Amino acid sequence: MPRPRHGKKTKKLKPTLHIFCEGEKTEPYYLKSYISEYHSSTRQLATILVEKTDKNTPISLVEEAIAHQSRNGLEIDEYWVVYDREAINKYSHEMHQQARQRAIANGIEIAFSNVCFEHWLLLHLEDHRRGYSNCTELLKQSSFKALLASKCGIKNYDKGLPILFEKIKHGINDAKIRAESICNSAVKDAEVGKEAPHYLNPYTDVHKLLDAMKGFEEKVKKK
Repeated sequence: MPRPRHGKKTKKLKPTLHIFCEGEKTEPYYLKSYISEYHSSTRQLATILVEKTDKNTPISLVEEAIAHQSRNGLEIDEYWVVYDREAINKYSHEMHQQARQRAIANGIEIAFSNVCFEHWLLLHLEDHRRGYSNCTELLKQSSFKALLASKCGIKNYDKGLPILFEKIKHGINDAKIRAESICNSAVKDAEVGKEAPHYLNPYTDVHKLLDAMKGFEEKVKKK
């Protein structure tokens, strides 16, 4: 006799923290390495995933995260976008404000750096509180490249450098403390009406995303 047919088993979806990055190399390399280093042991319960994307503006990243959330998101899932201030002549204050408002309205979190993600990386190596008008200026005028050479043996910094995380990971806790202090000072000293992060330079709150990863896993374990 033929065996009775049963419906296909549906694969249980794991809660996921989704991350959409503006950068094609620096941010994804860093975050994927961080996840592998500190969050690989809980993959049976939850996933922390850097999503593939070709979007490269704050608004387009936020909209992609919203669309993904609408199509595929579980109620417990979290969504983050990672992007930079960049030069004012590239992204206006109005555009940044629009992106942030859309994110807040849809429960999307933002990990933001003013002026660029390299400031977050620099904080692994020293407490650096100078602002820059663009990333090129930071790379030329800050101590970032010199410190990479002297402390990490990296003489030629490149945004696609996959070994960077391994070389600077010893400074993650210092970077978190320094970033928190910089954010608090920037908000405290902000002009009235210009408290939003895209007005504050320097500013980076990438540490909030790293802390959120741990918080997400703890939340999933309690379910």
